[in-house]
Amino acid sequence: MVDRRAGGRVNFLFLLHSFLFLLHSFLFLLHSLLFTLVIQLFTLLSPLFTFCFYLIRVYESEVIVVPTLLLLTFLCTLLAVCLLRFCPERRRARATAPRHSHRRDLQGIDAPPGLNALEHEELPMTVQQIQRNVRPTLAAVPQTATERQHAAFKQVTALPLSFSIKPDDTVSLYRARMDRRDVVLRVLKGEPGSITEKQHFLGFASFLSGLGPHPFLPVLMGVISAQPPLMMVVEELQHRDLLGFLWRCRQCPCDLTEKKIFTMAGQVASALEYLHTQGCMHGNVGARSVLVGGDLTAKLWGFGPAYRRRTQAGSPGEVEDMELRKWQAPEVLARRPASQSSDVWSFGILLYEMVTLGDPPFAHLMASELLQYLQRGNTLRRPASCSNSLYSLIRSCCQWSSQQRPPTSDLIRRLQAGERSANDRTVLRVPEPLDIEKYLREAGYGEAYNYAVL
Repeated sequence: MVDRRAGGRVNFLFLLHSFLFLLHSFLFLLHSLLFTLVIQLFTLLSPLFTFCFYLIRVYESEVIVVPTLLLLTFLCTLLAVCLLRFCPERRRARATAPRHSHRRDLQGIDAPPGLNALEHEELPMTVQQIQRNVRPTLAAVPQTATERQHAAFKQVTALPLSFSIKPDDTVSLYRARMDRRDVVLRVLKGEPGSITEKQHFLGFASFLSGLGPHPFLPVLMGVISAQPPLMMVVEELQHRDLLGFLWRCRQCPCDLTEKKIFTMAGQVASALEYLHTQGCMHGNVGARSVLVGGDLTAKLWGFGPAYRRRTQAGSPGEVEDMELRKWQAPEVLARRPASQSSDVWSFGILLYEMVTLGDPPFAHLMASELLQYLQRGNTLRRPASCSNSLYSLIRSCCQWSSQQRPPTSDLIRRLQAGERSANDRTVLRVPEPLDIEKYLREAGYGEAYNYAVL
């Protein structure tokens, strides 16, 4: 049995060896045939290769040089196009270049119809000396265009008035963003508007520019006048007018202390002194004419009456009829000439408004009774939350005789002294809620113009 198995294995190994020998012989024969075939093929094609090499040597410039030059020219052109297309400097220039887009650039609601400030020309308000008793003309406003790029207004929305008494039908107000700053757009209504309205609008802009810059006057950033609608660009202050801010402090107590009152009043007095050095009487000092920033910086505004005095100086009675009587000095109520000390009287009323969080002055009197009341030697009553130093300052401002009122320089000195000793811990509070109808009645707003219009 064992011998049979051993014999079978020997036979199997013999057959396998014979098969591998035959396979090796076949592969050797195939390799020999392929080698012979390649040699014969090369022998047949060698004349063709010789002819090709001959052609290349003869026509070397046409076959090699010219295609190479064409390829290099194509590559250089492609590189130049890529540099011009994707160059960072060009992309930055394109980003800062003026874009002539249309209404889609105005984001927000209630954008003024036809307002496309990107197509208008921005004019800087250069400082000019404003002459007294001269009516403004279109030529009174600087008309030289600048090389700086057009302002891009975004997020334009209608600016709601804090308190509308007699709206100005010729002007609309809008809030917008320009150069990452909040601005107010004072837009002249109408397409294109009458010549008189244009003269008044541009004359008022020229008047404001002539006042020059001051840290406690709102920044006039420019005027757009190349195409209608005419537009004035002014910085926006976060809390807007002081009167509305004081009323909001009644509802939600803010950090308004007596020390803050001295500080803010000192800022307004500084702006008032600057105006007086420019030979300008404000004539409209009050909480309605003061704008408040986010850091409670106070800036004096409301220059409409001052501008009208400049342009209508021949008829002072008609001008004064438009003012709020309870804020005016006795000489103004008596139709006598006003002076810079008349602003000091109104400044005393402003102090009263601040310490009472927006109460009207002489609330128990009709406006027609005020002059007779003051002639008897009466003055503002002391508010419950008013300190002796602040009330003393109010009384000194509201003296019957204009000669007895302190000048603005003395006001600033006394306000600075009061600020150093004032209470900075107790927040002012008024328990009574605001009643608009009662305020209108007590303030005597019958003949008032809308103070909220810039």
